[in-house]
Amino acid sequence: MCGEFKISSENDDVGFSVLLSVYKNESPSFLIESINSVYFSQTLKPSQIILVKDGLLTPKLENVLSEIKTNIGRLLTVVSLEENKGLGAALNIGLEKSKFELVARMDTDDIAESNRFELQIPYMLENTDISVCGGLVDEWNTDMTKRLGARRVPGSHDDICRFAKSRSPMNHPSVVFRKSAVLDVGGYPPLRKAQDYALWSLLLSKGYKLANLDKVLVKMRAGSEMASRRGFSYLKYEIQLLRYQKSINFLSARQLLINSTIKSILRCSPHFVKVAAYRLLHS
Repeated sequence: MCGEFKISSENDDVGFSVLLSVYKNESPSFLIESINSVYFSQTLKPSQIILVKDGLLTPKLENVLSEIKTNIGRLLTVVSLEENKGLGAALNIGLEKSKFELVARMDTDDIAESNRFELQIPYMLENTDISVCGGLVDEWNTDMTKRLGARRVPGSHDDICRFAKSRSPMNHPSVVFRKSAVLDVGGYPPLRKAQDYALWSLLLSKGYKLANLDKVLVKMRAGSEMASRRGFSYLKYEIQLLRYQKSINFLSARQLLINSTIKSILRCSPHFVKVAAYRLLHS
């Protein structure tokens, strides 16, 4: 169940941070596009960009990082981790470096719409009861030449609570959250995959309110080919998430059984079934 509502403290400082994490396998050109989209192209610019280096990077990524430092200067906070710790752990470390209460998430291979922060930041300042605000995401092919579909999510808190029992209710790269709320629940839970879904579940179980704007905020490099990469080997991570959700009393034993069964059937299905299911869920 969703917990009793908690009211977030009002933030008088209009400044906000953008939090990203990069690791060695990521594309240097995608990183440049991502940073450009959250700063140079924005109608409302962030006051701080936090980039966590999740382990050692390639020389090309380091060169790009040096270029970003030159162009952005003091606005950029770089956090260097000697070893790859995974996305959730890296974001928790980066979050501690945020100078502001409002923190926007972004992935280093996605592109933010130019009015993203102009939509989200005033919303968060006006709606102090909302701890996380996300939005819609458009999926594109790798070179961003063809739109493949959209990731639609519910808007209201009540609809998010119901939706979250079976699927992640927030598009992670699109969210802005309150630092105090995320730190209050201990940050991203220590799961290797789906740390964001675990965090939304935890926040909901603790009574924090979430919302989504009915606006496309981010262009994501994705597609139905993701389904083939999430085969039987991915099932163990989904089961870990479901067990975590049960441990925090977000899911009942019955819901755990139902969701586990559905996930198991899907992951063991032929590729065309996975693709069809992916398209159905992300249309």
